[in-house]
Amino acid sequence: LAFKWTGAVLAAAVMAFPLMVRAIRLAFEAVDPKLEQAAATLGASPPWVFLTVTLPLIMPGIIAGAVLAFAKAMGEFGATITFVANIPGQTQTLPSAIYAFLQVPGGDPQAFRLVTIAVVLAMAALVVSELMARAVQRRISGP
Repeated sequence: LAFKWTGAVLAAAVMAFPLMVRAIRLAFEAVDPKLEQAAATLGASPPWVFLTVTLPLIMPGIIAGAVLAFAKAMGEFGATITFVANIPGQTQTLPSAIYAFLQVPGGDPQAFRLVTIAVVLAMAALVVSELMARAVQRRISGP
């Protein structure tokens, strides 16, 4: 995996995973067990309880965790530079490309373009997550 794009993905995922897990764990802890017990007493099987009660209630936590993980992975520099270096066209990530352009005299305009792309990607992720969260909230609250 070293010096390959799969190593860069793995390094970013390993660094981002704890943020996602924490958000999802907190969402699980916020679920009222009485809701799950009520569904079970009405005859729902454990998988059906999870799919119809628990999963919709934790969906905002899943979305928040995914957005946090995406943001962390997008900005990950240390782990990727350590494990896969900065090989243009193979393992170069957006943060490492920005860093490389800033190390070259006259590379500021290219670095600024990449920073602009990173900001647009981050804003797009926030908009998508907000839309998803609203859709989930509408579905939970009902018509």
